[in-house]
Amino acid sequence: MFQLTLIIALLLLLIATVCDLRTREIPNWISIAIALVAIVTSSVGWLGLGFPLVIAGGALGFLVGYSLFRFAQLGGGDAKLIAALGLLVGPAGLLIVLFGMAIAGGVLSLIAIWRKEKDYAYVPAIAAGFIWYIGFFSQI
Repeated sequence: MFQLTLIIALLLLLIATVCDLRTREIPNWISIAIALVAIVTSSVGWLGLGFPLVIAGGALGFLVGYSLFRFAQLGGGDAKLIAALGLLVGPAGLLIVLFGMAIAGGVLSLIAIWRKEKDYAYVPAIAAGFIWYIGFFSQI
């Protein structure tokens, strides 16, 4: 069931990616849906994380997302998505997601510079970080 949880989250991230690429906005229902998936699957034991780790991951995701929103001009929707993913993967998993996200974000930034764009969608980097997490987790 853990794999199904990851697939649902990945599909929601792909929807968020399409929305971000089209409108530069991420609907709130996507972040809420990922958070609900995390809480429900943790409650029934499918997530593999205890509820304290789910809350710790959400708190870390909120802290990182808010910091990036406040100081690095990341969008509010991106910050909410990071917090929701923190609930889903826990604090250690979120560090893996953030590492992959940073690498993908750097590539996106270089592409934006090359295209002379000042604004670009960042959800593809968040989704890439989550895919990085899935790949890392499957190796364990």
